[in-house]
Amino acid sequence: MSAVSDRLPTFPWDKLEPYKKTAAAHEGGIVDLSVGTPVDPVPELIQKALIAAADSPGYPTVWGTPALRDALVGWSERRLGARGFTHRNVLPIVGSKELVAWLPTQLGLGPGDKVAYPRLAYPTYEVGARLARADHVAYDDPTELDPTGIKLLWLNSPSNPTGRVLSKDELTRIVAWAREHGILVFSDECYIELGWEADPVSVLHPDVCGGSYEGIVSVHSLSKRSNLAGYRAAFLAGDAAVLGDLLEIRKHGGMMTSAPTQAAVVAALGDDEHVREQRGRYAARRSALREALVEHGFRIEHSEASLYLWATRDESCWDTVAHLAELGILVAPGDFYGPSGDRFVRVALTASDERVAVAVERLSRGA
Repeated sequence: MSAVSDRLPTFPWDKLEPYKKTAAAHEGGIVDLSVGTPVDPVPELIQKALIAAADSPGYPTVWGTPALRDALVGWSERRLGARGFTHRNVLPIVGSKELVAWLPTQLGLGPGDKVAYPRLAYPTYEVGARLARADHVAYDDPTELDPTGIKLLWLNSPSNPTGRVLSKDELTRIVAWAREHGILVFSDECYIELGWEADPVSVLHPDVCGGSYEGIVSVHSLSKRSNLAGYRAAFLAGDAAVLGDLLEIRKHGGMMTSAPTQAAVVAALGDDEHVREQRGRYAARRSALREALVEHGFRIEHSEASLYLWATRDESCWDTVAHLAELGILVAPGDFYGPSGDRFVRVALTASDERVAVAVERLSRGA
């Protein structure tokens, strides 16, 4: 019996280690723009909510407290435009990566079933298919795929890594096609609060789904919008039947969000001001890095949303990684996200103002 790890690709980030060492050796230290991990403080009101719930000796429930479900429903209606939501339309999860990796297994997919995801994509979509022993297929436009055998279709808007946003018309067309062929749609919308040159729309918007949530679920995270990556706080919203099945499975698996984290999520979703403040920080960093990269000879494609700049010098992504490492700047090679990204790098906005200023200065003087 082969180990489960044998089904998985080589962990890509290990390949970046030599370049990280080069960048770290630069005078003035490394500017790490390779990983989209928040660096700014957790907002005080969220910390206070976590602390107030710290005395939680009993087990939390997988479905979450009524207060948490109220918060998830309220935010989905206020922010996404969902209508007629109830507690059965929401489900807390232990961070979105856990969900992406284990969803095909929890849906009961296996050999002969197909999982489809964007050609340039977060690698965990493929990992999830491999863990379930399901087949996987990448697409440019999902409606051009042969629907035979496709049981799960991943959308990702705004995209990681490219920052591309699917328009309302594109989403409407894709949802209609998936429903026609009985394909379950999961839309990864973890960057929906971070639109810059486009206004991202959820698949749950009535203009997209026609007011019915049948066959569609959206995935949301508080990691980026509220700096809660360390809390592992995320949730699903959409088809009540699908979420009901997942709830039962996750009960058996003990996939519970901690009680203090649940309280923190209630506070985070009830406050929009800290999100506006964080957007402002990212917008300033984005503007500075984008200008410096363009002046340094890069071309930026897509990048109208999310926490990344999708940049190219029209050369091998590894040549670009090496070039920037010599400047003490670490970025992610585009081929981590699929072979068609092999001439791009992903530049994260998740570094402090001080480190971003250092990167801008180094790009400006080229040394």
